[in-house]
Amino acid sequence: MRAAVLHETGQLKLDVLDDVEAVGFGPGKVRVRIRATGLCHSDVSAMNGVLPQPAPFVPGHEGAGEVVEVGDGVTGLRPGDRILVCWLPPCGTCPSCRRGQGRLCLAGFLNAGTPNFRRSGGDVFGFAGTGTFAEEAVIDAACAVPIPDDVPFDIAALIGCGVTTGLGAAINTAEVEAGSSVAVIGCGGVGISVIQGAGLKGAARIVAVDPIASRREAALRFGATEAVAPEGLGEARKRITGGEGFDYVFEVVGKSATARTAYEATRRGGTLCVVGAGSMDDFLRLNMFELFFDEKRILPSMYGGGDVLASYERAIALWRAGRVDLESMITHRVPLARINDALEQMRTGEALRTCVEI
Repeated sequence: MRAAVLHETGQLKLDVLDDVEAVGFGPGKVRVRIRATGLCHSDVSAMNGVLPQPAPFVPGHEGAGEVVEVGDGVTGLRPGDRILVCWLPPCGTCPSCRRGQGRLCLAGFLNAGTPNFRRSGGDVFGFAGTGTFAEEAVIDAACAVPIPDDVPFDIAALIGCGVTTGLGAAINTAEVEAGSSVAVIGCGGVGISVIQGAGLKGAARIVAVDPIASRREAALRFGATEAVAPEGLGEARKRITGGEGFDYVFEVVGKSATARTAYEATRRGGTLCVVGAGSMDDFLRLNMFELFFDEKRILPSMYGGGDVLASYERAIALWRAGRVDLESMITHRVPLARINDALEQMRTGEALRTCVEI
């Protein structure tokens, strides 16, 4: 079977190999034929060590495909079912799940430490317990979420991570109010989804902030009312809010420097929503006086901050109704053999989302 493998953390390129085997099939598992997978920045972060992930591993977690085989005890799924891959499925029984915070369930993270691929040289892990840069993957049944027949695999793949994360940050976590002012720092696939979510909630002004001109241009097509380079944020803040700051600022980069910029761009009493996944050794500095005196809400948003399965259904409904544009988010398509082209497109900012067709 063909899969793209990172041999050691820190390597810049993946090795597309034909001798990889999907393993671990058994009770409670399903074997899935991957048809499409998006390249998410989290994949790159795992490759370079920003996000913890044992190596060697097959990246990819934003995927969709068809069920090939179901293990004993699996209900609700059968061969031929079309599914999207949920990389963080709620177990339904842990304290977080019982509190209605399934996106904080840790059960799914345990999968990341169990190899689900193998080569002649030894075990190979799948990123986040999945590994969708492969022709097939064996995953927990809870990770395989059925999708309607009218949802294409490429659209389903985006909904499996980036779209759900971005829409949910605006709708579930920040709960953007109609008529408000919003700034979004970082306008890749997730940031574009935040912009669309803020538009759905009725934000009056949405300022997209990104150093790459093509992404700023794209943000305007997806609902931003204006787009500026990072050095233009201060002037936009002054002009739009009279210097007070934005009602909501979304940090979608995952860096302490941009989080600090986002904090300073937020008005007193406003909301800073942290969406970007950053490193454990990158610390955000705040002094205790400003934290108390400015009374800004700092809200992290994990996987869209809501019920993941309900968020999938909402995204599909909005897409069907033409309220969100998901097709145009896919700016590039490559076969698995050209996965390194997709990585370069992401690193340079050329692509919003690249669909890897398998």
